[in-house]
Amino acid sequence: QVQLVESGGGLVQAGGSLRLSCAASGSIGSINVLAWYRQAPGKLHNLVAGITSLGRTNYADSGKDRFTISRDNAKNEVYLQMNSLKPEDTAVYYCAARKTGLATSSGYGIDYWGKGTLVTVSS
Repeated sequence: QVQLVESGGGLVQAGGSLRLSCAASGSIGSINVLAWYRQAPGKLHNLVAGITSLGRTNYADSGKDRFTISRDNAKNEVYLQMNSLKPEDTAVYYCAARKTGLATSSGYGIDYWGKGTLVTVSS
């Protein structure tokens, strides 16, 4: 089992920045991909960004030029730096882990989910 705990969410004005963190614990050795997903009210989970244990990243188009995912394998942590935030970025952001493959846009194949952290961007 792997446990994922997110932190860093909150309220920010449009144009501002936030940095989300996710601490992973448990059977970390089984995990290849750590990723961030988000779920806006009334919508499904969508990929924000993913990163493999070797540092290969993939991003959704919506955040490609504004968000940066990074990973500290020594600390078993993954981060999401979000800049130039927009009201449409408002969502619950979830940390996710997958044993193999890459993070998919829908979240299919994800083995573990965190409980999420709310990001609210005011206009």
